[in-house]
Amino acid sequence: MSLVIVGDTLLDRDVQGSVRRVAPDAPAPVLDEERVQERPGGAGLAALLAAQSGQEVALVTALADDAGGARLSELLTEAGVRVYALPLPGATPEKVRLRSGDHVLLRLDRGGEPHPPGDAPDAVLELIRDAKAVLVSDYGRGVARHPGLRRALGETRAPIVWDPHPDGPSPVPNARLVTPNLAEVRKLSGDGGGGSTLAVAQRGGQALRQQWRAGAVVVTCGADGAVLCHSGATPLVVPAPEAGEGDTCGAGDRFAATAALALAGGALVSEAVQQAVAAASAYVSSGGVTAALSPSASVEPAPERIGADEAGRLAAEVRARGGTVVATGGCFDLLHVGHLATLRAARKLGDCLIVCLNSDDSVRGLKGPERPLNPQIDRSRLLAALDCVDAVVVFDEATPEAVLTWLRPDVWVKGGDYDSVPESELVRRWGGQTVFVPYLDGRSTTSTIAAAQAATTRSESAAQAATTRR
Repeated sequence: MSLVIVGDTLLDRDVQGSVRRVAPDAPAPVLDEERVQERPGGAGLAALLAAQSGQEVALVTALADDAGGARLSELLTEAGVRVYALPLPGATPEKVRLRSGDHVLLRLDRGGEPHPPGDAPDAVLELIRDAKAVLVSDYGRGVARHPGLRRALGETRAPIVWDPHPDGPSPVPNARLVTPNLAEVRKLSGDGGGGSTLAVAQRGGQALRQQWRAGAVVVTCGADGAVLCHSGATPLVVPAPEAGEGDTCGAGDRFAATAALALAGGALVSEAVQQAVAAASAYVSSGGVTAALSPSASVEPAPERIGADEAGRLAAEVRARGGTVVATGGCFDLLHVGHLATLRAARKLGDCLIVCLNSDDSVRGLKGPERPLNPQIDRSRLLAALDCVDAVVVFDEATPEAVLTWLRPDVWVKGGDYDSVPESELVRRWGGQTVFVPYLDGRSTTSTIAAAQAATTRSESAAQAATTRR
């Protein structure tokens, strides 16, 4: 593996909009949302940027067993990153930025306190030991403290680039290059002294290099470039190219990833730092993370189709222009041609189709403990990927009456295998209509499961009979 990245991954979400007024109930700007972009943050962003080089990149990180963790895995895999995930207790950490133009109005952090990740399998430890280079992208949430990972990092012969965090642990001894920024150097070294940027960087960088027993420490100084502190008394100052102002989010990840890839290719530390300064400067001047992400790595739902907020917004927009809101519901555990026929027929009855999907708990209550076969996040995404579906909203109750009460569709659709549905009376309260659409006979999730089980039984019987004949 050309490059192995070890560290904490977050889900970054940028909410872009326009501010045209101030809220009447508080002295705060009102952001009218226009689009949302999701991307991996932290070590995930470093892996994403490194993968753009065309080199093989693996990411060792911790992912929670929730929708955010699944989304991160999806985004990284689509970008060509091989993900080795340790279990992460708690929720996926998220950073939500509310933006208007180039300005960040507010950042909302979710995910709570950091949690130590679970055990690292042998395959992960071997991956680190056999890498051509390793980048530790520490965001202070626990992955860099993992005893097993630190042991493997100490045993690898690959050059290690360590991007530290004030809340994280010290780099393992003999790291080839450590890449703190100027503010981190002040905090990590406890240097409260004055002087020029160069003086502070040199003083703090040398102190940390000795403290960490690192080969070199490069202090990144933004538009002032970088100061490389190594075993000699004289630092190497690498100025940044002249560039205009831009979004610096992710510039440190670009710097560290570029340096690590350079070392993997056999570059000297000084050469790696020069390449990293040039790459980070170009990254910022060209527009930062938004411009840097390839189409396969950046996600701008058009719009995001899953969730109550999206379903409600869509219904309101359709009604505002005089359109008809159509809704249908079900478990959709194994999506088959019968489901597709129903959904396509329903979509033709109005101007949008919103699918009300039974949650995992709801399906278990209706179908038994062995169902659903597929979790609600997978079922939601499959439905949302269909051209005939405009939005998906998940509900926990046995029936969709609660969600229908606030969604208030004009038409409620069910497949023709029903004689009547209990929601009909509810839908009539706001003047809505319940209809049936043709249902393809013989297509059902239950019959599909039964056929699969029968085929498995026949195969097992045939194999057993063949063994007996031998």
